[in-house]
Amino acid sequence: MLKDSNFHHIGYVTDSIANTSDFYLQTGYQATEIIEDEIQRVYICFLHKTGFPRIELIQPIDELSSVNKILKKTGVAPYHVCYEVADIHLAYDELVETLGFIPLFRPVEAIALENRLICYLYKKEVGFIELVNKD
Repeated sequence: MLKDSNFHHIGYVTDSIANTSDFYLQTGYQATEIIEDEIQRVYICFLHKTGFPRIELIQPIDELSSVNKILKKTGVAPYHVCYEVADIHLAYDELVETLGFIPLFRPVEAIALENRLICYLYKKEVGFIELVNKD
């Protein structure tokens, strides 16, 4: 299942999408509008540039945000890689049951990705990964 996945984006945690995106915009990236994801309690903006990796900037809305611990520990930094998969449920099961990843939550709809299903998983030797369903 994961062998057939595609790279989707690198996720950066930031305390200011405006400040972090400024550098990338100066290098030719283009930004989507900022989206508020009330489920994860974050603001999200994607940056695109032909021939370069897609970047997701993630800013906490408040102290209840899912990324606050990471931001406080690392400051502005990349913290996950996202893979696009044909069947998120099969990929989730493979990562958890076969490869020993710890799920942060089961697949849920993500407003920033056109309500496609996403989930986050963690493994000490790998770090955080996100899966997004191809739909």
